[in-house]
This record gives sequence, C-alpha cells and structure tokens, in this order.
Amino acid sequence: MKKGSSISAILLVTTLVILLGELLVVESVICDIAELQPCTDAIIKSQPPSPACCTKLIEQLPCICGYIEDPKLKPYIKFTPQAKKVFETCGVHLPKC
Repeated sequence: MKKGSSISAILLVTTLVILLGELLVVESVICDIAELQPCTDAIIKSQPPSPACCTKLIEQLPCICGYIEDPKLKPYIKFTPQAKKVFETCGVHLPKC
C-alpha cells in the first residue's frame, strides 16, 4: 500500500469515527415540571395550547410517566379532559406508564 493511500485511509476512518460519535450523542432531558409552565393556562383554564406549550410538552415527553407517578401531579396530567385535549392538540400521545 502506498504511503499516500494509507494516510487517506486513516483520515477517512478518523472522519467516520468522529461523525458516528456525533450521531450517537443523546441529548438528555431534565425532568422539571416547571418546564411545562407554558401549558398551565391550557390545562387549568381550558385555553388552547400555545406553540411554546406544545414544544415543551414534546421536550418533556420522556418525563411524563414520572410526573404521572407523582400523586400531586397525576390528576392534572392524566385524568383531566383538559390535559388530554392539550396532548391531543399538540399531537402528543400520553405514554403508557
């Protein structure tokens, strides 16, 4: 193998490793019910959810089961028709917890 092609191969492999590493990085979500503050009026006052509410709801989706397990939050998130409507309007399905 020529020296030039060896260097090219090493550079190619290095680039692929870096790109794959970037693709495999998983962004973690901080579960904080305060992040759903933009949804308060939609859930409590039956107002249409804002775009900010839907964005936060989608962002916090991995945390919903934890919120549902909290006895203080469960009635607001899972069982109210308003909460179900907010999830539906935002195109988010309540996860099965």
